[in-house]
Amino acid sequence: MRVLSVVIPVYNEASQLPRTLEVLRGVLGGVREDLSWTFVLVDDGSRDGTWEVIRAESARGDVRGLRLSRNFGKEAALCAGLEAASGDGCLVLDGDLQHPPALIPAMLDLWIRQGYDVVEGVKARRGDESLLYRLCAVGFYRLMKALSGCDFDNASDFKLLDARVLDAWRRLGESRTFFRGMTAWLGFRRASLPFEVSPREGGGTRWSPFKLLRLAFDAIASFSSAPLHLVTALGGVFFLFALLLGGQTLYRKLAGSAVDGFTTVILLLLVIGSTLMFSLGIIGVYVSRIFDEVKGRPRYLVCEEVRENREEAPRK
Repeated sequence: MRVLSVVIPVYNEASQLPRTLEVLRGVLGGVREDLSWTFVLVDDGSRDGTWEVIRAESARGDVRGLRLSRNFGKEAALCAGLEAASGDGCLVLDGDLQHPPALIPAMLDLWIRQGYDVVEGVKARRGDESLLYRLCAVGFYRLMKALSGCDFDNASDFKLLDARVLDAWRRLGESRTFFRGMTAWLGFRRASLPFEVSPREGGGTRWSPFKLLRLAFDAIASFSSAPLHLVTALGGVFFLFALLLGGQTLYRKLAGSAVDGFTTVILLLLVIGSTLMFSLGIIGVYVSRIFDEVKGRPRYLVCEEVRENREEAPRK
């Protein structure tokens, strides 16, 4: 008997969550007779009735619910779910059915029959997104590949992880996490399945431009020190430029052809000043991450929990 934990972080999903669980139960129930599952639902500080829905669903016997003390963000909610997961494997997906449940049987087949440790869904088509969002996503993934060497092109959080991969993930101690990057860094035997992002069945996206920008900065700072080396490279370029300009200025002074003026000085001050501020900003990002790690605060806090009743769990 294979035991699967299905981790779903949710935020203000009271209207959508019952539909999502109904679809998933139907899919999982029709896959194989030797499969049992537990839904690990993490309420990331929802302001609607999401927690009440989770409590009601726990009576079905296959739901374990965690309620975070506030909105810590999706990455922290994923951490809570992964650390609460148990069994032989862990399936991670969103609660809005944009990760198609119809792909789950193929993922389970690759995991159980073919022995892959990580099965991940890769977006073949990104769904209904604006042109600007698509361009930003493509630019971010290409930048991450250039800086870290890991290919995140059209990656998603739709993944199935074997228990030993989950155990390895739990050994990673960062306080600010990037789930896609951390699972890519772990390695193991991997398989990919393309999927088209389904239309959102309820509500709108929970990702604001600010949250996406912060996630991008966290991802880059977590997996590459290249921006710090960029600061060193900029310093070297301006040092060479200073040597050339200093030599020209000294030559013109000795030749008696030096001309007084402020244009060159002003331009140099503007360029050097902006470069210094840019460099300090990059260094500040890494210093802030060091500050967060040194504080040692937990990734999340759980204020309430409901557990599945295994005696009443439905036959799988």
